[in-house]
Amino acid sequence: MDLNWLEDFLALAEHGTFARAAETRNVTQPAFSRRIQSLEEWMGTRLFARSPQGTSLTPAGAFLRAHAEDLTRSIHRLRQETLEVAGREASLVSIAATHALSFVFFPGWIRSHPGFATLGPLNLISDTMEACEQIMSRGDADFMLCHCHRDAMPRLEASQFTSAVIGRDLLLPLCAPDGDGAARWPLPADPLSPPRLLSYGPQSGLGRIVSAVLEKNWPRLSFQKMLTAQLAATLLTMARQGDGIAWLPRTLAQDDVAAGRLVDPGQGRYSIDVEIRLIRPLRRQTPAAEAFWASIPDSDQPS
Repeated sequence: MDLNWLEDFLALAEHGTFARAAETRNVTQPAFSRRIQSLEEWMGTRLFARSPQGTSLTPAGAFLRAHAEDLTRSIHRLRQETLEVAGREASLVSIAATHALSFVFFPGWIRSHPGFATLGPLNLISDTMEACEQIMSRGDADFMLCHCHRDAMPRLEASQFTSAVIGRDLLLPLCAPDGDGAARWPLPADPLSPPRLLSYGPQSGLGRIVSAVLEKNWPRLSFQKMLTAQLAATLLTMARQGDGIAWLPRTLAQDDVAAGRLVDPGQGRYSIDVEIRLIRPLRRQTPAAEAFWASIPDSDQPS
């Protein structure tokens, strides 16, 4: 079925002769006749009665005409609306971000963008590091925003992705204070009475970083694992309530630290410097995504 056939049918029904209908459709009369014949063959019945004076609709043709005008209008409208959706999608910039950065860092960072008012539509997908990596590998987002450390880099093919450093953060071991304001769970601790650890789940990028750095730099630290969770916000709440030590991003915990609700049991000896990176595929992206990438200050983009 060809949409041109329906439009030809409507033209012939209106003008009554093959010659006039073919002229309005800007095709030769033989080609026009063949298209009408193809429509009748596809329908399985004659739609026009032919005579030396012209054509008239058969009952089947009259029935088709009652619906064909609405059908062709609907198809053209559907095409136009589909193109409009495609245009909106082409202007949409999609960013997959880990939960910890979605909560605090992303809103301030994107609002500080020099072209924020003219960026166009943004789609933020907030999920675990593992899920964000899968989203990027499938090509379902233009960018990924995450914490990075040289000992625990994202699990993406280096030959297919590049990144820019857009910020820095610090993972701090934090716990609730005791009545005197000192850390309830000091570090280092007696191995016979290890402090409680509030740890990240296996899908967490922060968990990968903390595990890698502890194993490499401070293997003698021992803990009693008390809770495992995917969200840094969950561990922050548990740490604030005195349930153990959690390595938390400073961007997330700074208000609690400033208010004295959380303290560093290691007094700065066990903090972990991390980068905040925006990752993109090396392949060419949509004009909107490429413009967004180009707007990142050159000083923040690695060579």
